[in-house]
Amino acid sequence: MDPKGLAYLGAGIGAGLAIIGGGAGIGRLAAAALEGIARQPNAVADIRGAMIVAAGLIEGATFFALIVTILLAIK
Repeated sequence: MDPKGLAYLGAGIGAGLAIIGGGAGIGRLAAAALEGIARQPNAVADIRGAMIVAAGLIEGATFFALIVTILLAIK
C-alpha cells in the first residue's frame, strides 16, 4: 500500500474515534448532570456551571485530537 494512503486511513480512523469519544463523554456528562438536577433541584446553577466547564474541556480535547489527525493526513 501507498504510505500516503495509510496516513489518510489512520487519520480517518483517528478522527472517527475522537468524535465518538467526545460524544460519549458529553453524553455521560449530561446524563449525570440531569440526574443531579433531578435529585437536588435547588442546585441547578452550580451543576450547570460545572457541566459547561467540563463540556468545554471535553470538546477542547476532541478538537485537539481532530487537529492532530488533520496534521497527520496532510503531512
